[in-house]
Amino acid sequence: MAGGKSAGLASLKSKEMWMGYLFILPIVAGYIIFLFGPIVYAFVMSFTNWSLFGNTAYIGLENYIYAMRDDPVFWDTVVNTVYFSAGLVPLNIVLSLLLAMLLKRKIWGIGLFRTAIFTPVVVSLVVWGIVWKFIFSTDGGLVNLLIRTFGGTEIAWLFSETWTMPTVIVVSALKGVGMNMVIFLAALHDVPKDYYEASKIDGASRWETFKSITLPMITPAVFMITIITVIGSLKVFGQIYVMTGGGPGTSTYVMVFYIFKQAFRSYEFGYASALAFILFSIILVLTLIQWKLRKRWVHYEQ
Repeated sequence: MAGGKSAGLASLKSKEMWMGYLFILPIVAGYIIFLFGPIVYAFVMSFTNWSLFGNTAYIGLENYIYAMRDDPVFWDTVVNTVYFSAGLVPLNIVLSLLLAMLLKRKIWGIGLFRTAIFTPVVVSLVVWGIVWKFIFSTDGGLVNLLIRTFGGTEIAWLFSETWTMPTVIVVSALKGVGMNMVIFLAALHDVPKDYYEASKIDGASRWETFKSITLPMITPAVFMITIITVIGSLKVFGQIYVMTGGGPGTSTYVMVFYIFKQAFRSYEFGYASALAFILFSIILVLTLIQWKLRKRWVHYEQ
């Protein structure tokens, strides 16, 4: 009798196990077919001269060596990508934290302001880029119209090697600031109010309270936002494609845009795959460095 019960339980567990496998089968199959498979295939392609025209042959590390040693545009692209990230990441984090601190207060109509700042996050990147392209256009753009109104000289925001990248950085920061603001808002609401009351009794100033209580308590959120913003900045493409097309010259060529150019304009898929894995390596190394250093400044980390 006991043996029959055990056999029945084992059969039921086996059925549940197979049902579980069947439920996750679609997502696993999709992951293998549409994500893992193409990644492996692209990695193999990076060791070939795979091109839309001509025969394909194994060339070892030649694509990687050419990128590092002989391709001047590659290093311009790396510099531009670092420039974009160095401008976007601090601007985005500081702006979203300031907005979160302003909008943390419970006052009438605050939900409207929060919604207005978050709205760009759900707007299509292409639409966002086209709108700001008109706003910063040289002739008839809103920004130059305001400059003319106050007696200033018009600036070719999207046709000047000096101003194009800063313009794209500002537009990108405004697009993503809403999401980071929401994360900071949640972190700020989690700071115990007792700490603020104690600092008030001790006579601490607002700056001292922020430096000694608020900032240390929200460092886990700062850490997470820093990682996702750095990765996002290294993968920038849509704004560059819509607003500048990589120009003027190669002044706004960034890594993903250059990969796109090599793959879908020059049809050099082997070289484009090698560039993609160089970018992947850079992102991986930077993320590991940030993860390793988190214990030195993130609260709660041991």
